[in-house]
Order: sequence, then C-alpha cells, then structure tokens
Amino acid sequence: MGQAGTVEGNPLWYEPIGKLLLRFAVPSIISFLVSALYNIVDQIFIGQGVGMLGNAATNVAFPLTTISTSIALLIGVGAASNFNLEQGRGNRERAGQIAGSGIAMLALFGAVLLFLNPLLLLFGATEEVLPYAQSYTGITAFGIPLLIFTTGGSHMIRADGSPRYAMYCMLSGALLNTVLDPLFIFRLDMGIAGAALATVLGQAVSAGMAISYFPRFRSVRITWRLLRPRGDCMRAIAALGAAACFNQLAMTLVQITMNNTLTFYGALSDYGQNIPLACVGVISKVNVVLMAFIIGTAQGCQPICGFNYGAKNYPRVKKTYLTAAAVVTAISTAAFLCFQIFPRQIVAIFGEGSEAYFHFAERYFRIYMMLVFLNGIQPLTANFFTSIGKAKMGILMSMTRQILFLLPLIVIFPRFFGIDGVMYAGPIADGVAALLSAFLAGRELHDMGKPRTV
Repeated sequence: MGQAGTVEGNPLWYEPIGKLLLRFAVPSIISFLVSALYNIVDQIFIGQGVGMLGNAATNVAFPLTTISTSIALLIGVGAASNFNLEQGRGNRERAGQIAGSGIAMLALFGAVLLFLNPLLLLFGATEEVLPYAQSYTGITAFGIPLLIFTTGGSHMIRADGSPRYAMYCMLSGALLNTVLDPLFIFRLDMGIAGAALATVLGQAVSAGMAISYFPRFRSVRITWRLLRPRGDCMRAIAALGAAACFNQLAMTLVQITMNNTLTFYGALSDYGQNIPLACVGVISKVNVVLMAFIIGTAQGCQPICGFNYGAKNYPRVKKTYLTAAAVVTAISTAAFLCFQIFPRQIVAIFGEGSEAYFHFAERYFRIYMMLVFLNGIQPLTANFFTSIGKAKMGILMSMTRQILFLLPLIVIFPRFFGIDGVMYAGPIADGVAALLSAFLAGRELHDMGKPRTV
C-alpha cells in the first residue's frame, strides 16, 4: 500500500488547480445541463404542443424525478467522495470495496423505486391538470431505475478520473430525447405521452453507457466479489451522500409545498389556480439550468478536494474552494441580470399564454430571483464539506436554504401577503443561507490543517 498523496502520475495530485477544475468542472457542468435538458426540452415541446395545462402537469410530476435523483445522489456522491478520500490516503483495496458497493446499491435501489406510485394530488395537481400528469408519470415511472443508475453512476465515473465519459453518458440520452420529442408529440400526435416516452428511451441509452463503463474502471478492477455490498461500505457511502440526498429531498418538499400554496392562494387572487402553477413550473426549469452550472462546478471540485484532503495537501483544497466560489458567483450574477432584464422573453420560450400569465411570470422572476447572484455559495459549501469527509456539516449546509429558511417562509408569508408572500420568501432565504455558508466555509478554511485542541 503506497503512502497517502504519492500516487505517481495521478493528475489529481500534480496538475495546477485551475487546469484541474476545468478538466472536472466543465464536463460536470455539461452533464448537469444535459440532465436539465430532459425536463427543459419536454417543457418546451409540451408547452408548444399541449399548452399551459401540459406545463402545469410536468411541474406536478417533477417531485417524482427529484425523489429518484435524491437516491442517486445519496449513493453516487457518497461513493465518489469515499472513493477519492481513500485514493488520497493510498487505500486502493478499500477504494475498490467502496466502488463495488456503490454500483450494487444503485442497481438495488433503482429496482425498488420502480414500484413507487406517484401521489399526484399530493404533489399539487388540480382537477384540470391531473389527467395530463397521470399520462406523463405513468410512462416516466419506468425510467426511474435508469435515471438512478445514470445519475449515480456518473458521479462514480467522474471520481474514477473520466469526467468526459460521464458527460457523454448524459449527452447521448439527452440528444435522443431532443430528437424524439417533436417526432412523438407532433408527427405521431402522441401529446404528453410522447414526451414521456422520449424521456425514457433517452434514459435507457444513458444508463447503458454507464453500465458498460464499470468493467473498464481505471483506478481499481471491479470484480464480482466487490459487487457484493458490504455493510461498512454502505454506511460510509450513506454518511457522505446524505447531504446531497437531503438537499434534493428538501427541494422536493419545497416544490410540493410551493405547488399547493400557489394553487390555494392563486384561487384567492386575480390569477386563479392554474396560472401560478404553470408559471412556477417554467421558472423552476429555468432555475435548474442555473443550478446545473453551480452544482456542476461544485461536483467538479469533489474529486480534487477529496483526494488532496485525504493526502493532507490542504493548500490545494483551499485554493480549489476559493476558485470555485469565484466561478459560481460570476455565473449567478450573469443569471441575475438575465432574469431581471429578460423575464418575459425567457417565459415565452415555453409557449404562449394570457397577459395575466406573463404578468405573473415577470413579477415572480424579478422578485423571487432578486438575490440569485448569491445562490452559488450554499450548494458549493455543502458539497465542499461532503468531499472532505465532514458529513454532518455537509448535511447542515444542504438543509439551510430549503428547509431551515425557505420552507417556513413559504408557509408563513402568504398568510400576511397573499400570493406575493411566496415570491418574497425566495430572496430572504437566499440571502441568509449565503451568509451562513460563507461564514462556516471561511472558518473551516482558516482552521484546516491546524492542530485541534480539546
């Protein structure tokens, strides 16, 4: 077993941080963007071919996707983080056990969640939207195991030093989905069911590519013996994957609460029930594009921070975090300007609507996204703590914006301000979460490598 941090020729150890971050973050960003494309492309074609109720239906069905993604992140991020930490420490055998257990868990949980029956009324479906939502999720449910294996597997492939292949896995399925969507929706007149079928077929291609990679794992040889999940490895994976999982589940809970709040208070406003539900569905998909850049950058840091922290090369860990913080802040600031200047043009991409529909969408964009330029710090910090093995801090950071701040505000503010209360809850949660994340990350970077006093 080699000494930690002396793995000869390993780029995670020798190359400059800027170059490494480009190598890992750019494919990671593209992978997350491609993942977002599944929902964005469906939303655009459904909006053009089915209309506002179709957009509302995909918004109602979205929690099913986020629940599946949370399981994939629990396993994928947890396995990747442990894998890189053990590599940095020079523990190749343990790294192989982690990788094998992670692959087995992806297959097992994907099979179990195939039988998850979405509770669409709980997710906020109105009487008019429910038939569209049932048609869409009745087909996309069959893609759940494929989604889990591709999403979780991509994290492990990236941790193995193949970020481009992880990107190709996601890109291949998204391109197929983009080609099949207009064919099924318009040419074959399948409507919203055609969009769902295109999504599942694209997911099948991506999952097939991910599965084909594992026999060719570069860092360790994945044998059948390693594919037998070990209890200690599963516990380690769950500990470091919990932050990403809880963050995704928190997004699901917020989405469900948001849908129900908007339909309730929308009925009491001039907009009615369906306009707020459709608008927030469009805006949440646009926000997913922004978060793809942010989370892609954060996940691109994970192998670098994990390996170097395990090797006790703390200056490289600090430089990686600070460089990534500058990148995500620049990206978020560019998004803020687009959301404030071009809200109507962005919403119009997803189909036509009434003047009231566009009026609500413009106000929602400008108010809810008022402090979006701060949104990169919290997910970056949560991922940072996970990558260096500090599971509890990672979980805390992942819960701040969604559960500790945003969810209570969504419930409380509309009682006093009506539907506008939902809009103002966003920037307050963004600002407080960013300040807390910056403080805790700064403290960790300051204390990193120093002797601990009892």
